[in-house]
Amino acid sequence: MEVNMNDIFIEQLVKRKRPVKSRIIFIFAIIMVLLVPFTMVFLAANRIIIPYFIYIAFFALAFGIWLLWYIRSHQNLEFEYQVVQDTLVVSKIIAKRKRKEMLRLDVRTIDILAKGNEPELKKLNLSKVYDAAINSNDDENTYYAVYQHAGYGRCALLFNPEEKVLNAMKPYLKKDIVLKIFYHRG
Repeated sequence: MEVNMNDIFIEQLVKRKRPVKSRIIFIFAIIMVLLVPFTMVFLAANRIIIPYFIYIAFFALAFGIWLLWYIRSHQNLEFEYQVVQDTLVVSKIIAKRKRKEMLRLDVRTIDILAKGNEPELKKLNLSKVYDAAINSNDDENTYYAVYQHAGYGRCALLFNPEEKVLNAMKPYLKKDIVLKIFYHRG
């Protein structure tokens, strides 16, 4: 069977790792959700405030637990990379409920495609950086693609493509990028 270059469709799904800062904030939020209602119950039981605050404390606890669940589930981020012929589409999936297209990029417009991280991009004088990587500080597996956007100027995309995604992009990339990425020349 013959493969036509116009029939390229590859997709990859990656899940972002939660940073340590997010975990610390969540632990602090748990403490606050438990501390406020129990303080209200303690004050109401000792008749410092009116006893009806026990009911308010119960509803505050229930609402706090729901709010913690909602916030925590919204921190579950996944990114989907789709290569459809000569276009790279990056979508952001929030809590497995909401999908938003972050970026639609013509692969032929990519000027630089290399392994690296966010600090390396600061040297390139970019107007906008799209971060769709698992961990943007991971030098080993994170790629950045620098391209020219009509509205924003020079932009970059941080992402973690697998070999199949890179191979799907290969026919449309500039020759110097192909030599550097696939053949380690230049």
